[in-house]
Amino acid sequence: MSDRNDIFATVSAQIEPFNKKGIELTDATTFAGDLEWDSLTVMDFVAAIEDEFDIIITMNMQAEIETVGQLVDAVQKLKAD
Repeated sequence: MSDRNDIFATVSAQIEPFNKKGIELTDATTFAGDLEWDSLTVMDFVAAIEDEFDIIITMNMQAEIETVGQLVDAVQKLKAD
């Protein structure tokens, strides 16, 4: 499942339970600003993404990921490695 659209759809499905405000998701949607997630929500979400895609997202990578699009790109890169 390395097609970016498939990854975006899966990431979006994983975001849904955490999307309390019902924000429409795009590549530019930010986790802290648009979705208003706190650090605990981010940690739970990252764990769900790691399980879903069978990858490990390092703390350094997490620090650089601010938008849904950046996360999708990171997942795609990790799946390709």
